[in-house]
Amino acid sequence: MTYTPPVTEQRFVLDHVVRIGELVDDSDLVDAIVEGAGAFAAGEYAPLNRVGDEVGARWKDGDVVMPEGFRAAYQAFVEGGWGSISAPEAFGGQGLPHALATVVMEDLGTANMGFSLINMLTPGAIEALVSHGAPELQTAYLPKLVTGEWNGTMNLTEPQAGSDVGALRTIATPAADGSWRIKGTKIFITFGEHDLTDNIVHLVLARTPDAPAGTKGISLFLVPKYRLKPDGTPGAFNDVRCVSIEHKLGIHASPTCTLSFGDHDDCHGWLIGEEMGGMRAMFTMMNNARLNVGLQGVQIAERASQASLAYAQERVQLGKPIVEHPDVRRMLMRMRALTQGARALIYYAAGQADRARGGDETAKARLDLLTPLAKAWGTDIGCEVASLGVQVHGGMGFVEETGAAQHYRDIRIAPIYEGTNGIQAADLVNRKLPMQGGEVLASLLADIRAEAGDEPALMDLVGRIEAIARWMLGNEASAEDRLAGSYPLTTMLAVAVGGWLLARQARVATGGTPFEAMKRAVARFFLDRIVPEAAGLEASAREGAAGLYGVNAEVLAA
Repeated sequence: MTYTPPVTEQRFVLDHVVRIGELVDDSDLVDAIVEGAGAFAAGEYAPLNRVGDEVGARWKDGDVVMPEGFRAAYQAFVEGGWGSISAPEAFGGQGLPHALATVVMEDLGTANMGFSLINMLTPGAIEALVSHGAPELQTAYLPKLVTGEWNGTMNLTEPQAGSDVGALRTIATPAADGSWRIKGTKIFITFGEHDLTDNIVHLVLARTPDAPAGTKGISLFLVPKYRLKPDGTPGAFNDVRCVSIEHKLGIHASPTCTLSFGDHDDCHGWLIGEEMGGMRAMFTMMNNARLNVGLQGVQIAERASQASLAYAQERVQLGKPIVEHPDVRRMLMRMRALTQGARALIYYAAGQADRARGGDETAKARLDLLTPLAKAWGTDIGCEVASLGVQVHGGMGFVEETGAAQHYRDIRIAPIYEGTNGIQAADLVNRKLPMQGGEVLASLLADIRAEAGDEPALMDLVGRIEAIARWMLGNEASAEDRLAGSYPLTTMLAVAVGGWLLARQARVATGGTPFEAMKRAVARFFLDRIVPEAAGLEASAREGAAGLYGVNAEVLAA
């Protein structure tokens, strides 16, 4: 199934949700990026989607070989400058809004989610180096990361330290030359080894000698696959080996590596930021990645929706195309509504990121609040829409030929990596709700009320969210109660934001074009059906933890 970039939808959301005109005053440039990114993704990445799934990355004796065509497509990405859109001009970037880079990333991932993972983590590595790296590291590594000639990776997870990052054991020992010697093992490292670039830049969390236990004792290091020669080109191998890659449910075009650092005690690393300041530096990278993972939900939802709509128009049952049957129409409308609601939320967050980068503290606080919503709800939506896509295809969705099964397999990782969605929900209630005494949430809900007060279901949802927040921020709810209700609250708040932004779009889509008619219908479906569903989660959000522990673990397993 071919991929058609949703250029009209993306431009509309940029205009009316991001308000891109406030961030860049060249409308022609915005059009060129939106249209060009879609054409590039459809022409270069999309044709490799099936071979990436069927052949995938292959490991042999420490090397990872990508399928035929991948290196040429990646080089086209580099030559086109698509990785440099929002990077700082001081290091060869174009300095354009992050919202435009979000459009590029959406297109690449919709065309080929597994392949696009190489593009997803590098911007976070760039941001971490810009924010925390020493000038000499910035000069040596940022220009090549900005162009994409080298890719960046994130190395947190170890066999005994998954979500519990503080349990990691990788060691960094100071050396006489000012660098550090890194020794340890990291697992689940996306594109940690491959044959697409001439160097790979690993950002590695490690513990320095005598560092305290837990996350406070963690530092962040830059560890290249090849150390640099004086002229800045890759030189000596840096004792970083890929000892295996995972055999996964999906994203087969993305090698998920186990990396061993310092087998021969010759792995050199350079400190990023302050010693024992690793978590702060890594969270710079992780917050960027979490928005992009939420965007993966939109990517797969868009691809699954396009495939399902095309199939439903062609497949005839009971004398008419199945698109005309009410239950199929319900599924298709739900797919479009959820996809567009999630896109609106994530593009809105990208716009807040741009304003925060310009020094707007209010936007920064709102971005902090939105990030767990974007990651958790965006990826949940991707899974739900991909599952609906299988259902629309019927039996043909359960076999591999249509591609619907690949969508379902590929997206299932997204609620897990970059902090599970349960961790995102915990972050919302433990860290984000209390910001400024609850005023960051209150400000968001006030904006929703001010702009969409004529939507009764949405206003009812907002009122329920306010009541839950008061309960969670008060003395009545215990820490366990807040966590027990965190996931339903995350969904409720995300749906409220998506509904608000879709209502805004419907109010301006007043013309007679098919796109505008679709936009009004999709917004109406979301506001009339999905918003009331979310309101029904209030009881679960406020029920507390007692019912979860009514029996002990042994009885639960009986």
